[in-house]
Amino acid sequence: MAGLPYYRSIDQLPHRLAIFPLPGALLLPRGTLPLNIFEPRYVAMFDEALTTSRLIGMVQPNEDAPDVGAAATYDIGCAGRITQFQETDDGRYVLTLTGVARFTIARELPQTDGGFRVVSPDFGPFAGDLDATAGTGLIDRDEILEHLRSFFASRGIDANWDAIEQADDESLVTALSMVCPFEPSEKQALLEARDLASRAQTLLALLQMGGDTPGSLSPQ
Repeated sequence: MAGLPYYRSIDQLPHRLAIFPLPGALLLPRGTLPLNIFEPRYVAMFDEALTTSRLIGMVQPNEDAPDVGAAATYDIGCAGRITQFQETDDGRYVLTLTGVARFTIARELPQTDGGFRVVSPDFGPFAGDLDATAGTGLIDRDEILEHLRSFFASRGIDANWDAIEQADDESLVTALSMVCPFEPSEKQALLEARDLASRAQTLLALLQMGGDTPGSLSPQ
């Protein structure tokens, strides 16, 4: 899985980052996340990002609230670069974010005139996210695929097994972590896993449990 060519070090990443709180939506470094943006505050967020860093921080709300966009969030998210987008006739944006690096929210900045939230991100703890080769070859693919087949079968999920089996280690773990129907707290555990090997272990545990025990895991 190749890294984005735009960033060679965390020094190139911004000190100000708009965030998009969205429960259950997981973005990981070098993963791709499709989004359909229609709320005015997030349309404004996209417009600003497109004219500045092209980066948006994906975070998960950590509490139930009528407005998840205003709810408290987990401290760790992942910044994604807008790599594709299309504007629709009804004013929506259909776009793809490609994950760059995780960040910790150092502090939240005053809300913008557009109504979207902005934070001061600390990418320092996750400088290794820019290295696409970190942790490769340290996962048990056979065991993951074995439990994945059972997991998908129990939920009636069809899969392109040829594509899954041909994916490299990081692509496999990243894609499965992002698309499998885990609980938000479990998605957060996958995000916060220390490295690829730890994420693979967390993924395997979730597949073994069936992904139906919310909050049962802590990041490794």
